[in-house]
Amino acid sequence: MKVVCFGEIMLRLSPPDGLRLAQTQQLGMGFGGSEANVAVSLAQWGKPVSYVTRVPGNNELAKAALASLNHFGVDTSLCVDGGERLGTYFIEYGAGLRSTKVLYDRQFSGMASLGPGMINWHRVFEGASWFHWSGITPALSESATEALREALQVAWSLGLTISCDLNYRDKLWQYGKAPSLVMPSLLPYTHILLGDAHAIEVYLNIISHQNETILEHTKKRFPALRYLAMTSRAGLSASHNRYQGLLYDGTGFFYSSEYELPDMLDRIGAGDALMAGLIFGLNKDLPDPQETIDFATAAAALKHYIRGDYNLSSEIEIRALMGGNTGSRVER
Repeated sequence: MKVVCFGEIMLRLSPPDGLRLAQTQQLGMGFGGSEANVAVSLAQWGKPVSYVTRVPGNNELAKAALASLNHFGVDTSLCVDGGERLGTYFIEYGAGLRSTKVLYDRQFSGMASLGPGMINWHRVFEGASWFHWSGITPALSESATEALREALQVAWSLGLTISCDLNYRDKLWQYGKAPSLVMPSLLPYTHILLGDAHAIEVYLNIISHQNETILEHTKKRFPALRYLAMTSRAGLSASHNRYQGLLYDGTGFFYSSEYELPDMLDRIGAGDALMAGLIFGLNKDLPDPQETIDFATAAAALKHYIRGDYNLSSEIEIRALMGGNTGSRVER
């Protein structure tokens, strides 16, 4: 099983804990992006995975970004050269009652200026069985949307399983197209869908106070969907949440344990860890929905305690949490 993940990798810059961007004199540097985060998790769990993006080949930051993926076992040989720069995002960690904030700087990046015909998708999908995308790519530009549509059509024609994380980002939809006019035309190609109630409302105008009803209505609208997943997050403060996953297979609902997450270190990438867990669990001849949502949610829970975008939790560590390990013992 080879998975292809497609999206934008970015430079990630953040001030030290507790400081705002207006205060700091230093920024911690890393790399990340939703689909890249999924790729790293899958590689950590022993799955062959390729990551496809478009970055300027002569840019040292872009080279470092791809090298960060290679370091964790992700193949980047299918990435293409182009664009003026590497996209960047800044993260200002919240504390207590002050929310975490993200500032994007992605104009003129390789992915923002991507268009149809720039990637040979038949070559990309050679030997692949799964294609993963997210709602971030169509938020970047109209041309990036059409490049994604091209990828989806080829993946569909080749019989790949296709997964999507809705990943609604209000700050990114700036090119004049409403999200509700774009996403519904892309989702018919998708088999596995992850989102939350807000993203589904914005993209699809499906509204209910019951998550189960939301998933049922989404399934009826897009009959190709085989599995639909949602997350529920209760935010007690910027550093203390409760988190639970839900998976629907068209006939039954499967709930993970609810995790209490006090003293969180970094919630960025938690949804990507859960998405990776879904791919990991469902890519089997006889997937077990309950085990899948348990594994995926445990992976997401652990991500809250790892700095940076990438979830570096091993399969052993995730299964230990599923088995009740609370992290209270020192592993010697």
